[in-house]
Amino acid sequence: MSVQRNFHEEPQLLLSVPEDQWFDRKSFRIKPKDLAKTIVGMANAEGGVVAVGITDRGFDGRPTAEQGNALRQTALDHTDPTVRVRIETLDIDGDIEVYLFHVLPSERVHYLKSGECYLRVGDESRHLKADDILELRYTKGEQQYDATVLAQACPEDLDMSLVEDYADIIGSASGVDSLRARNLIDRQGRPRSAALLLFGKNPQEFFPNAHIRVLRFAENERLPGQQQQLMEDCRFDGPVPEQIRAAQEVIGRMLPTVRRLSGAGLFEEENLIPHDVWLEGLVNAVVHRSYSMSGDHIRFEVYPNRIEISSPGRFPGLVDPAKPESIARFARNPLIARVTAELRIGQELGEGIRRMFAGMRRVGFADPSYVQTSGSVVLTLKAIQRLNEHVLKDLPRHAEGALAALETSARPMSTGEVAEALGVSIPSVRRALQVMRDKGLVKWRGNGPRDPRAVWFVEGPFG
Repeated sequence: MSVQRNFHEEPQLLLSVPEDQWFDRKSFRIKPKDLAKTIVGMANAEGGVVAVGITDRGFDGRPTAEQGNALRQTALDHTDPTVRVRIETLDIDGDIEVYLFHVLPSERVHYLKSGECYLRVGDESRHLKADDILELRYTKGEQQYDATVLAQACPEDLDMSLVEDYADIIGSASGVDSLRARNLIDRQGRPRSAALLLFGKNPQEFFPNAHIRVLRFAENERLPGQQQQLMEDCRFDGPVPEQIRAAQEVIGRMLPTVRRLSGAGLFEEENLIPHDVWLEGLVNAVVHRSYSMSGDHIRFEVYPNRIEISSPGRFPGLVDPAKPESIARFARNPLIARVTAELRIGQELGEGIRRMFAGMRRVGFADPSYVQTSGSVVLTLKAIQRLNEHVLKDLPRHAEGALAALETSARPMSTGEVAEALGVSIPSVRRALQVMRDKGLVKWRGNGPRDPRAVWFVEGPFG
């Protein structure tokens, strides 16, 4: 969720804080049904705060008794199921009142009483169509996509040699028995989506975007069109386990290696970003992606300063992407997750994420970072040393925050952009960046001290 703000101590922040995923402003004149759209959208996403009593010009003042009662009843009167909302009244200078609607994220999909459904995306509450609502239900776990049976699929679409190998692993008497034991076929023997993805002869016939694409770039920034220097571009099709195995081999050769002391007390060659970390990121992306979304595939992108792994779909509704270690056991595709775990390929989502964090910390690297867009989750891994306490104490205020902003950014940032990201003054950020530059923690690129296009960045090891 967004940074917590203390509106009680600084009520003027209500006028200046930008509207975003977790914050919105409304006037007392808003109709309760229209307010309900924002409340539903936030509940279906990651929650948030709606400040009611503010116009473009400033504070409204105080609502009439009729306005106040109607607004307070919004969730009860206009949402289904009723959204959990905590309403806080903020008095400002005796003449001004603001209602703060604290909307809690929900495990369920919420609608207006009229049947319309909304999702908070950025600074807007987006109206969802039928397909979008279905995808949201999959995300919330209300429905299970990998258990669906496609009308055009039949048992002959499965590669029974792969199924028999799996049966041997779990100790089933036959391939069909293993499919039945794991609910991978229905009562008529028709394969569910999970079976086609795991053991299909040609899963891409049914799921055209169910593949992994591995790309390696020469530049840190995403450049437009032909300016982008793409060095390698590999695509991996076939059943999910085969995709992962084939991609793993190519990526392992692509990434730089170092010698590290192993748990056995021996120095061994290992990928600079530990093999278990990036593989877990890849597996999580494949196993827990949305297969009901037809628009995109898994992208494993290697830049000179980072690895990015993007996966179609969103985190489960109650998850804050800024706190991925808090994710409980979750599987968007429980049938796929169980089989891949039995094949010793993957873990539950929460367990896998915690393993990645532990692996990066073991070698002294910065924590993995997640960004959630409207339709995907992007994991970023950087081989950048975590700052120890001795280094931190010698740095000025805001230095650690500025470094984190640069490390998680997909491109170099100007001093003003770093300051905006942190919500602090440009002079304070400039001083912090200059000190870190002198210590070799960040790099600066420009044509002189007054160059308006000068930028700051963190240099990485994958070039």
